[in-house]
Amino acid sequence: MHRSAIDPHGTTGHRRVRRAGVTVASAAMLLPLLGAAPAPSAAEKPAAGGLQQAFGAAASAHHVPQSVLLAVSYLQSRWDTHAGAPSVSGGYGPMHLTDARTAIAGTPHHGDGTEDARGDGSRPLPAPDAKPPTAAELPARLTTLTKAAGLSGLSAERLRTDAAANVEGGAALLAAAQKDLGRPLSADPADWYGAVARFSGADDSATAATYADDVFAVLRTGESRTTDTGQRLTLAAQPDLRPEPAQLRGAGLRTASADGTECPRTVSCEWIPAPYEEFGDGDYGNHDLGDRPAAQSIKYIVIHDTEGTWDGVLNLVQDPTYVSWNYTLRSTDGHIAQHVKAKDVAWHAGNWYVNAKSIGLEHEGFLTSPDAWYTEEMYRASARLVRYLSAKYSIPLDRQHILGHDNVPGPTTSTVPGMHTDPGPYWDWRHYFTLLGRPFHRTPARHGALVTVLPDFAENQPVYTGCTTKDVPCPAHGSSEVRLYSQPDESAPLVRDIGLYPSGAASTTGVNDVGSRVSTGQRYAVADRAGDWTAIWYLGQKAWFRNPRRQPTAVGASGPVVTPKAGLQEVPVYGRAYPEAAAYPAGVPVQAVAPLPYKILAGQRYAVGDKVPGEYFFSPTFDTTGHTVVVGQDMYYEIQYGHRVEFVRAADVDLVR
Repeated sequence: MHRSAIDPHGTTGHRRVRRAGVTVASAAMLLPLLGAAPAPSAAEKPAAGGLQQAFGAAASAHHVPQSVLLAVSYLQSRWDTHAGAPSVSGGYGPMHLTDARTAIAGTPHHGDGTEDARGDGSRPLPAPDAKPPTAAELPARLTTLTKAAGLSGLSAERLRTDAAANVEGGAALLAAAQKDLGRPLSADPADWYGAVARFSGADDSATAATYADDVFAVLRTGESRTTDTGQRLTLAAQPDLRPEPAQLRGAGLRTASADGTECPRTVSCEWIPAPYEEFGDGDYGNHDLGDRPAAQSIKYIVIHDTEGTWDGVLNLVQDPTYVSWNYTLRSTDGHIAQHVKAKDVAWHAGNWYVNAKSIGLEHEGFLTSPDAWYTEEMYRASARLVRYLSAKYSIPLDRQHILGHDNVPGPTTSTVPGMHTDPGPYWDWRHYFTLLGRPFHRTPARHGALVTVLPDFAENQPVYTGCTTKDVPCPAHGSSEVRLYSQPDESAPLVRDIGLYPSGAASTTGVNDVGSRVSTGQRYAVADRAGDWTAIWYLGQKAWFRNPRRQPTAVGASGPVVTPKAGLQEVPVYGRAYPEAAAYPAGVPVQAVAPLPYKILAGQRYAVGDKVPGEYFFSPTFDTTGHTVVVGQDMYYEIQYGHRVEFVRAADVDLVR
């Protein structure tokens, strides 16, 4: 389970999160297609250069500037076809034409209709008789393929599976939007701002305008890329292009207020608050009021996927008996909803220390559906939001502070096996950090003492199993993660994780098993080398991965590491950096500084992400009067120990630069 039932406060035992009393709308409970739709036959696939030609032909047929058509497609899909598989919001092909009803109807909830979409056992299961929504229940942004079929005369099936047809359908939609706005089918890209905004499918003017601004930013900078079908497409830069935003007036879109939000002006954002309410016999939800960063610093941003669709997830976060997070991002157009202020503490990470020190971002998507791809617009909106939060709260833009939920440590031994694993191996960390303006790169020589994991996302396709059925291989797909072996041999057993498998069982290739893999951007200390293989220190052992010179999966890095102090044969590892007992004032119960089953042995080294004091946010009641931030004298280093970060006491280790 990649979404397990975890007390958002860790194991302090001072709060229960009740079962949600909300029935999620049926549209929210049903997921987009988990497997790929039938791929086009060889005859249907464009020949080399065919897709670029398809853009030209579609542009000519519908009198749309080819550059506009290319830029819109790039922002939707980066010109990839995804072999006819739908995105997380039921979008198909290079133009991301949406047909959510078809995608939803193809697969019951999580494949068998019995799982909770969030993987949280403390929530009720979906109603077994939930039915796919009717077309009338779906917003217009999720039914653009149907409209394109009517405008172009092409069948819905062709629009889903034939890339050239998909491009023509997109051109027909743009031309129709231009006519609806009373604009001429001009050859000047600057005259198409309003139509591009309408193409987004957004129902509010701010989101539509932000989308159009992004398309015109692509037009100004230009792009060139090899697609997932091996075709090289190019969009020439037009740096002097200046559109006319006034074209959007009269488009009939609602005005969504950004009042109350904490977002940069470069994204569309609205305030949909998570409720802070008391209920039952002293329970309350679904977050805690705080005073960050004055009372305690914000150190982390945690990247999640929703495991549900936009509307259903918004229903959940507005339920006081559920959990919460700070922001949700929509896949179709990158629209953002903020739910919890940054000063307050949302319940999203499954580790109370991390909750108290982090901001959580949920992205519309599904971990176990590799072909249900994320749109470029959502990646870009997320990156702009993270850059804004990073600057505002002094959060470093690196993989030690921008964490996946799958990098959050279990706070205690008993919680380690149930920690969440989203956004999973199919989130493109390399592309994401490029958008953040912090691309990963080699630092010193190849044979340095540290490495940064950096595979080519598209080419790196390790086998995962269990996306839909246990032990059955998932569809082949690019991945941010690299598998680890106990010896420099792919036939050797995978490295073991005694936290995940206390019985000593081996790690698996399961898509939710993070016990034997590393992720793009993470840094590790080198333990050994043998030919095309590199070993790193990982979970207290040597872990080997293929790292051939001609196609490296990791590059040289530099930075501080920790190693046990001289004379210590081993030092304990912790899942949270809590203060020493003497730091707690009267009335605040001492929280155990409980080590995990992991150790750092003499001679081993682990990359350091930060040095922090022990800290605990005491917030047991709805009344905030007694809320206290306890800060100790004991210092901790955050380290990259396994797939997840962990903590070691500074007194136990030496820092080596």
